Amino acid sequence: MSAIEITEVSIPETLDSPEAEEFLALVELRNAVNRHDSGSDDNVYTAAELLPGWQKTAFEPKRLFAARLDGRLVGRGIYETRTEEAADTAWMHVEVLPDARGHGVGEALARHLEAAALAEGRTRAIVYAPSWKTGGIRIPAPTGFGSVPAGTPEVRLLQSLGYRLEQVERGSRLPLPAAGVDALLRTAQEAAGPDYRVHTWAGPTPPEWREDIAHLLTRMSTDAPTAGLEEPEDPWTVERLLEDEALEASSPRRPVVAAVEHIPSGRLVGFTEFTVPAEPDRTVAQEDTIVLREHRGRRLGLLLKAANLVWLEEVSPGHPAIITYNAEENRHMLAVNEALGFVPFVYEGAWRKDLSA
Repeated sequence: MSAIEITEVSIPETLDSPEAEEFLALVELRNAVNRHDSGSDDNVYTAAELLPGWQKTAFEPKRLFAARLDGRLVGRGIYETRTEEAADTAWMHVEVLPDARGHGVGEALARHLEAAALAEGRTRAIVYAPSWKTGGIRIPAPTGFGSVPAGTPEVRLLQSLGYRLEQVERGSRLPLPAAGVDALLRTAQEAAGPDYRVHTWAGPTPPEWREDIAHLLTRMSTDAPTAGLEEPEDPWTVERLLEDEALEASSPRRPVVAAVEHIPSGRLVGFTEFTVPAEPDRTVAQEDTIVLREHRGRRLGLLLKAANLVWLEEVSPGHPAIITYNAEENRHMLAVNEALGFVPFVYEGAWRKDLSA
């Protein structure tokens, strides 16, 4: 019988330190899994791009685990938590090299992560698992939007461990340069009317908008549809925003942001963000997009996304594509994406398990 060993990996302060060796190896493993499963480099990141996210321990604690099969490094597990209102929840993710699958490594990692959650008093586990298979028998999401394939290894494992499917997310890809964006931007500007003005920046948030961006980031956790996951509120403050941006400043990726101001109130009521790799031949990641509920119905989502596409071509042209993820029941945002030319490339199951000792 094969021997499986799971150990926790220390997060290095710098990538050139001796203790960074295992972290670097797990970044390579992550990228190998993503390349194999997706057939592309769209979701491949460098260690320098990923390290800042692991160093955000004050507000987004993470733990990293390595799995070895007969002494060979073959898998990794991610255990992520929050503080305050979200203290009952743990987010988990497992990746195993293709040639090491079928030996129980994924299950061993999953059980190890659950044990860590129970030891910390967490009562809810959430897993986002991509399902690359298309066609065949499907398991519908209880939201009525989207499905995942039945009988695939990731679905069988999650069901055997007692997880239940709550939501399906769509991964979409937009080839660049996008066609017809200028016309869509004009249409959205006309629909929004004179009470709304777009601001753009690349890099840290301008000081005058920090409080508004912190508020919008908090609302991301309460306004976005989470179905039966019941994702908890994730509060942001200016202090947290500054810490986050200080850590991300060491990453070679750069945020490219469009935000919309409600002129009568002088407050930002929506924003959208890309994170852009330094190399022009690599894919851009679409991060958060939100328009406050009380300002919806004015095509501000389209306004923001179209404006940021135009801004991206000004500050960092030449990238091949953008990828983004949205809940299947978020039909408004999906309609915006489709109008811009995004097409689906993967569906993720969002699974929940209520933990008990």
